[in-house]
Amino acid sequence: MDLVLCHTTADFDTLGAAVGVALLYPAARIVLAGGCHPTVQAFLALHRDEYPLIERRAVDLDAVEAIAVVDTQSLERLGPVGSWVTRVAERGGEVQVYDHHSGGDRTLPATELIVDEVGAATTLVVEALQARGLQLNTSQATVMALGIHVDTGSLTFTSSTVRDAAALAWVMGQGASQSAIAEFVEPNLSPTLQDLSETAITQLQREQQPGHTLGWVLLKTATHVPGLSGLAERLLTFLDLDSLLFGAWFPSRETTQKLVLIGRTRGRVAATPEHPGIDFNVLLSRLGGGGHPTAAAATYITDDAQGEFERTLAELRQQIPPMPTARDLMSSPVRTIRPSTQITEAQRILLRYGHSGLSVVDRNGELVGVISRRDIDLALHHGFGHAPVKGYMSTQIKTVQPHTPLPDIEALMVTYDIGRLPVLEGDRLVGVVTRTDVLRQLHQSQQAQVTVAEPVTAMVRPPSPSQLWQTLQARLAPALWEMLQSMAAVARDRGWQLYLVGGGVRDLFLSEPDTLLDLPDVDLVVDSAYQTLEMGAGVVLAEAIKAQHPDAELQVYGRFQTAALVWHTSPMGGDGSLMVDIATARTEFYPYPAANPEVEASSIRQDLYRRDFTINALAVSLTPPQPGQLLDFFGGLVDLQARHIRVLHANSFIEDPTRIYRAVRFAVRLGFTLEPQTEGFIRHAIDSGVYKRLQTEIAKLPTLQTRLKTELQYILAADYWEAALSLLDDLGALVCLHPELALSDRLWQQLRRLSRWLAQVDLLAALSPWQLRLELLLTGIPTRDRESVATHLQLPQTSVQRLAQLASAEVAILEKLPQCDRPSQCRQLLDAYDLESLVLISLRHPRHTSDRIWRYLTHWSQVKAPINGQDLKRLGYPPGPAYRDMLLRALYATLDGELANQAAAIAFIQRQYPLENATSNIQRSS
Repeated sequence: MDLVLCHTTADFDTLGAAVGVALLYPAARIVLAGGCHPTVQAFLALHRDEYPLIERRAVDLDAVEAIAVVDTQSLERLGPVGSWVTRVAERGGEVQVYDHHSGGDRTLPATELIVDEVGAATTLVVEALQARGLQLNTSQATVMALGIHVDTGSLTFTSSTVRDAAALAWVMGQGASQSAIAEFVEPNLSPTLQDLSETAITQLQREQQPGHTLGWVLLKTATHVPGLSGLAERLLTFLDLDSLLFGAWFPSRETTQKLVLIGRTRGRVAATPEHPGIDFNVLLSRLGGGGHPTAAAATYITDDAQGEFERTLAELRQQIPPMPTARDLMSSPVRTIRPSTQITEAQRILLRYGHSGLSVVDRNGELVGVISRRDIDLALHHGFGHAPVKGYMSTQIKTVQPHTPLPDIEALMVTYDIGRLPVLEGDRLVGVVTRTDVLRQLHQSQQAQVTVAEPVTAMVRPPSPSQLWQTLQARLAPALWEMLQSMAAVARDRGWQLYLVGGGVRDLFLSEPDTLLDLPDVDLVVDSAYQTLEMGAGVVLAEAIKAQHPDAELQVYGRFQTAALVWHTSPMGGDGSLMVDIATARTEFYPYPAANPEVEASSIRQDLYRRDFTINALAVSLTPPQPGQLLDFFGGLVDLQARHIRVLHANSFIEDPTRIYRAVRFAVRLGFTLEPQTEGFIRHAIDSGVYKRLQTEIAKLPTLQTRLKTELQYILAADYWEAALSLLDDLGALVCLHPELALSDRLWQQLRRLSRWLAQVDLLAALSPWQLRLELLLTGIPTRDRESVATHLQLPQTSVQRLAQLASAEVAILEKLPQCDRPSQCRQLLDAYDLESLVLISLRHPRHTSDRIWRYLTHWSQVKAPINGQDLKRLGYPPGPAYRDMLLRALYATLDGELANQAAAIAFIQRQYPLENATSNIQRSS
């Protein structure tokens, strides 16, 4: 599918269905035929970059071979793009239609119709997504939930079906944002409530706090009025309030009053783990009510409705937390370009750093324009890649100051459809706030408001910085904790931020509570705010700690701005060692698939963004202003809870094939499963053929070879090797080693037999199990390729030679071994081969060799002659080359059962090699 078309004046149902179809066909782009409903337009102003939208004018219709149309079967409703469908159909292209309107004119020339009488077209697409086992992110789930909500009247319209309810439940379970749904769904009010709303609007009072508008009203009614919660929702939106305390009371008896209190907040309160923000559930539970943090109610009998309302309002004011500002949200410093930069170079920078736009500055560093990805795409579409950006950048720039509060930033983005807002301090560009920054803050605010009263586990709700700091101190060995404190102090004194990242943070959440965390390897990242340092902040910090700990070995990897401190005897005690890896925050760019990444200094956000899986992209701050703050930009905690391995980037496995092996290793070791879309990315990367093409290039990529060998060593040395290999084989991932490698039943039997031998034969204890398993695995590829593959994997030269010569050794042994009638003949033949070769040959040809090689390994190879060179000397035989022949003759006779002890051996030697006075020599020596 190339394009997904929405009808004119797009509503949420057509947009939600289009987003779903684009998930079914990941290469598809969405086109809005013409115009949107105002609420959809406001929604897209903030969320546009989350969906694969493309401008009509940027479409090359000649390249379009397939089109999907959602929420209509009429060409007329497609407006100016209706002719596209006709043209594609006329040249034999595919036209697919998803619609929930079974009546009306069907004028679309469809090749496939998915039409059924349900409440929303989005429902049909959701069912297709479920059938595929696909997963959604928050933005995708939210727009689909809105589509179902709006077209079914939140399941109240008569056209609503059970299927709509099931589809809505599923997308909500995928993480749809309740606050966004509440903001963009408009319920209808009854006539009674409409009359009451006029009174409420007249009497409502409001109070403006920094970045937050609080409203309140208390009404007197004659009796109970149903549906007040809907009125509160409407007032919150209509009056543009951030939070509302709505009260209504009426006399219940002569001296008492019934007070109904309703609390609503848009979820825009800038909550943080330290300042959870407004929680109406907590606020109203003291009156016997409850609900959710953003929506709760209470009905209370009191003799002073006015006084109770005012007390609740005072408590509400205390819950409003400080509002984040641009300084809290922005990325700094800003990557900038000059007006003369060519469009193609600007595109390369966007691709390299994953930005959605760039700030343009003049020679003095003053901001003169902003250019977005959309601007660059259009310029390239029209063939102006060589042109300077000054001809395409926007010069009507909206900016904010460091103290601008979050709601004002959000309002600017929505009003002017801006994805990036430069932050100016005077005339100086000090940072940039993006849509992603705003959405992340809103998401974190929503997470921070989750309470244990909701059906969400503690793991999903991130701990507060103080809680996590205390947990770290309790769970880390005291010596390691003190060392991290020292490192944090050095970083703080230089104005840097220090973070514990990756596996240490992951294992902190996965391991049993109240136990010391076993961390033989500690990964740290230093964010030096792009300071230019010759060796990188990570190296500078490591050198400072080395000065405090002279017993540590310092290893520096300058190309990656990384250093490692190694204690061969752990400072925490015990027999183990300790490695502390200290990296400078960096970003990576892969110039082509499987290439070595190009690396340069960056921020902690970019550093986490370059990582492989969400569960490894967690970080904990070790320095002020918030030591203990958890950074979880990609839903790592949620995936830990779901026990999922989820990749961060769709092209991750194409850029680095070793990540497939890492994904499998983590999944099997942790008892996790590959998240369905991640598994899909793996299969797509393998099916694309990129790994088969890499076989011709792998010799030029030593870093890739090292990474692949390391992953294979981890997997094949572990007790879970069998499950990991099975999963790799199921994914087809063994083609990364060789295009023809697959685990046949025969090869499986050989690998399992090897494990039994390794466990039972003492002689094999000195061998490397992982290397022997890998060599056996490589015997599953054509003989001609074994040596080159082993070389590419950087196996030891002895291993490379063994695999190269294995075929000829097999021929010789299979031919000669059956002709050996006596043990001595077997020993004489098999002694010519190294132990690993014999094991491989026996495993591969058990029917012809297993019994004799097994006896050789377990017995014959360990038999020694009853006499030695000293005995021969005492017998009077002059030392010389003949000793070897004499001792071998004695050994072979012993193997064949002809000699039982030393005396028999002496007699045998004397018979075979006569020597005068041999007996008298023995007597004299004794």
